[in-house]
Amino acid sequence: MTDVHAAIDIGTNSIHLVVAQVDERGGFDVVTSEKETVRLGSGTGDMRELTDGAMDRGVAALQRFRQLADVHDATIHAVATSAVREAENARVFLDRAATEAGVEVDVISGHEEARLIHLGVLQALSVFEQQILVIDIGGGSTELVVGRAGKVLVARSLKLGHIRLTNRFFPNGRIEPGAVEACRAHIRSFLAPAITTFGRLGFQVAAGSSGTISTVAALTRAAGSSAAASMLSSGGVGQIERAELAVLVERLASFPDAESRVANIPGLEEKRSDVIVAGAVLLEQLFDLLDIEVLTVSPYALREGVLLDRVHGEDGGFHHLSNIRRDSVLRFADAFEEDRRHVEHATDLALQLFDDLATVHGYSLFERDLLEAAGLLHNVGLFVSHAAHHKHSYYIIRNSDRLAGFTNHEIELIAQVARYHRRSGPKSSHSSFVGLDGGDQDRVRLLAGILRVAIALDRTRSAAVTNVQAEIVGDDLVVMAQIADGADASLELYTADERTAVLAQALGRPVTVTTQA
Repeated sequence: MTDVHAAIDIGTNSIHLVVAQVDERGGFDVVTSEKETVRLGSGTGDMRELTDGAMDRGVAALQRFRQLADVHDATIHAVATSAVREAENARVFLDRAATEAGVEVDVISGHEEARLIHLGVLQALSVFEQQILVIDIGGGSTELVVGRAGKVLVARSLKLGHIRLTNRFFPNGRIEPGAVEACRAHIRSFLAPAITTFGRLGFQVAAGSSGTISTVAALTRAAGSSAAASMLSSGGVGQIERAELAVLVERLASFPDAESRVANIPGLEEKRSDVIVAGAVLLEQLFDLLDIEVLTVSPYALREGVLLDRVHGEDGGFHHLSNIRRDSVLRFADAFEEDRRHVEHATDLALQLFDDLATVHGYSLFERDLLEAAGLLHNVGLFVSHAAHHKHSYYIIRNSDRLAGFTNHEIELIAQVARYHRRSGPKSSHSSFVGLDGGDQDRVRLLAGILRVAIALDRTRSAAVTNVQAEIVGDDLVVMAQIADGADASLELYTADERTAVLAQALGRPVTVTTQA
């Protein structure tokens, strides 16, 4: 039995679609793939804002991709990367994608982008047991990953991309005297911190994905082997050798503008002629700093990684599929949390309440996962200070790159639930909360309300309350705590009863806390 799924990758330069039949073993066969160059990140300075024209092009491409997916009755999984991730007006584009194209888009973090690219590359190349370095050069960012046996050992997302560098050093694709050397110096200074980490880990094989790398590979082969160039342009696997790359960079840089490059370099497409110099120089510096001699080109990248991850994750939840997500949360907690037993016990109590209230709130495993993550991470702000540590928890969670497997939207919700685990509940004066849509505000209130009561039920951190149940009695919600033999849970019961206000507001009914009969 097979299902059909579509993955859409909304990048800074291009939007990609892949439609594939996925079998019950998790393998897939590509049905069709498309790519449109939309330049979401063009003309926006340092990519702080998407222009109206860029958004129009992006939405039009998504409309066409939606039609293609519908022809195959495919479930769509769409992600956006650097250009949307960094844009201050990203919400406008996301809303237009949903309303005009019928495509709900998840904005993913740079670290998550790197993880998914690694997953896609592993599907294409037979390197699972080897320590692999993966490089993906996009328009707005470059992702670097070292992994082994399917696990990411280190991942970095750097604000170095071929459009970003072109805007800064080669505007409109034109090379002025000294621009190439200035670009090289900038890249090297930007890469220096990451190179130390990656150099220490080492790698057995280097692989690259993305249109820039595929184009460079085709151009290095075009003069001597048209067959090799054709293979790469059609999605085959090729290689880039260090010496060939150096020759290509010098040849590209010898032509001062995009038009002369197209006219003189066989195989160079006009749509890449303005940005290819920046992309090739960036790759050249990565070869040099990481001491790469040969780079294998992967035909699979982010979209295939999204396909694999989302399809395998559909029956998930932390206790089913999502080992990657749960492991990343636990590693995050361990880095900051001094009392893991307490946060795990409080989280277990919160999940018991969530499950007992399923018929009342109507939420699913999606919200349950958010609650579990927020419960395990609610105290990470103590790493900064005890005062206002709930606010510090929000900041640390929201700005961390440690949460693998989560979208930016999910991370925001987790951070907000953790932020409201104590002190005041959500208010209209809280800008981050007001920035959520109504449905997400309801989620945060309900999950934070549950978490507050659960944390209070372990107030002395002694597991005096072993389990909890909840049921509707008349118009009230009654939370019943089961007390450990011989334990004094009076402080837990008092504190929990004092902290029911947010939950009561979320449910629209009084909440009382008592002991189980």
